[in-house]
Amino acid sequence: MRLRCVETDHGLVQKFQLAMIRLASGHPVAGVIKTIFYRKSFFGGPMSRLTQEVLCGPSELSHGERELIAAFFSKQLQCEF
Repeated sequence: MRLRCVETDHGLVQKFQLAMIRLASGHPVAGVIKTIFYRKSFFGGPMSRLTQEVLCGPSELSHGERELIAAFFSKQLQCEF
């Protein structure tokens, strides 16, 4: 369950970006994207940097292997992302 403000309280630029994502993909925008866009300086930026480091930083696993692990757990947790 997400807070209502994460679903609706985006600024004009974020609303436009979310609309473009929805238009380009033909699907509703995933909740994780809405969460990253909401208060981007507080949560979205740090979380995006962390995700980038985990998926693309130095590791014994390849980028593809890490993506596969992320996809598996997303599916197990019924996450759209």
